[in-house]
Amino acid sequence: MYRPSTKGVKSLMDALQFEEWGIPDLQQAMSSGELTAVDITWLYLQRIAAFNSQSPGIHAVLEVNPDALFIADALDKERSLTGPRGPLHGIPVLLKDNIDTGDKLHTSAGSIALSTSYAVQDSFVAAQLRKAGAVILGKTNMTEWANFMTEDMPNGYSSRGGQVLNPYGPGVHDVGGSSSGSGAAVAANFAACAIGTETSGSILSPASQNSIVGLKPTVGLISRSGIIPIAHSQDTAGPMGRTVTDVAYLLGALTGVDERDAATFSSVSHALTNYVSVLDELGLRGKHIGVVRTPYFEDLTESQLNLMNAAIQVMKNCGAAVTESLCLTHTKENAGYEVLVYEFKVALNAYLAQVAVNVPVHSLADVIAYNQARSDVALRFGQTILIESEATSGTLTEPEYLLSRLRDVQSSTIHGLDQLFSDHQVDILVFPANYGAGIAAKAGYPSLTVPAGYDESGFPLGVTFCGRAYSEPLLLQVGYAFEQATKHRVPPRM
Repeated sequence: MYRPSTKGVKSLMDALQFEEWGIPDLQQAMSSGELTAVDITWLYLQRIAAFNSQSPGIHAVLEVNPDALFIADALDKERSLTGPRGPLHGIPVLLKDNIDTGDKLHTSAGSIALSTSYAVQDSFVAAQLRKAGAVILGKTNMTEWANFMTEDMPNGYSSRGGQVLNPYGPGVHDVGGSSSGSGAAVAANFAACAIGTETSGSILSPASQNSIVGLKPTVGLISRSGIIPIAHSQDTAGPMGRTVTDVAYLLGALTGVDERDAATFSSVSHALTNYVSVLDELGLRGKHIGVVRTPYFEDLTESQLNLMNAAIQVMKNCGAAVTESLCLTHTKENAGYEVLVYEFKVALNAYLAQVAVNVPVHSLADVIAYNQARSDVALRFGQTILIESEATSGTLTEPEYLLSRLRDVQSSTIHGLDQLFSDHQVDILVFPANYGAGIAAKAGYPSLTVPAGYDESGFPLGVTFCGRAYSEPLLLQVGYAFEQATKHRVPPRM
């Protein structure tokens, strides 16, 4: 039967030391016998009990896995008999509520329409985590339907889980979306790390706004099977952690070819299982970096602009060759989401067709009708985007869709990012916060957000590094060097 160890009980009394521990610290504690996986799971559950729901709780964790302590206990026994499976052995991880787990946790995308839905099997992501020895601790709240329900929904709100709050300023600072719960939970030390998903900014935004590290991988590096979708052309899962090192460990466990997701076959010869090996404190030296100021710096406040300028100076001081004032003015003209509107109906109908018969919705039309019948709880902010998507044919044959998809690819790659990479001979592009997320998402290119400090109001700001397809090793190397040179992250006062 699981129970905290004697040493672990003592460590429970010194939670302040534990809070910011990363995966290497936790593994060292388990290897030395200072803590067990059960102890660590208890510690995180205590944090959740203290700060998630108690007023003014941040409501980041939607559901706790009832088997988490049993899983941790089994992994402790396995460690004692055969040793750890790898760096994630016994490490508690939280998953966004749109990622299937074939266990006692629901998967609902934050919607009360799916509040009774249990997945029949693990998503590829969940299966990879279990194989690596991670403890799936629970599900995180999120912006309902990954913020593709209505134009007026606040970041972090769902009809099932309520409003996620930013631990750096509950009720004051925007928590970011739609992986809001994953970002806030990691920032608040509710788990070692978490998995989010992104279609356009949904990992990068909460990473920036909760002072953590978030990686939006190349589309195809991580399988999307078993994840409630928005759009097949842009969706991806990705790791979120308090350090670049933790994100690198998590990413290595998630890669692999999945026959249920054809996009993953493009990752063959590109994917790694060990991204930690590329991390280097001198990783900025000799790198060519382009700063995309126009139009992305235009909306920064003075204090945010100062933070970005300071971050760029750090890169120079660390040996990077920096090309300033790059421009992507056409991106605002091509910022539409028409492609997502068309792809959402197709993707969601395919997912909902496979949910259990007792679940009340099996199509997008069912979701709209279910919400309308319960408008007092389901439609606090409306469902305009759901209705807009339902009005499409669901066959992806409309000229507007096909032409919009072609436009997105050309404007984001050939006439966008690729042109900047080639014309200015840069390895990486730099954006403030998640402001460049849209163009990278349409290209399917990876982006990494790392803490860059706090503005005059205490609101966190991240710096985002963007690279070509499958440049994750380069992004992690540069991000790690920046992180080690600055060490900006400060835990929130809870």
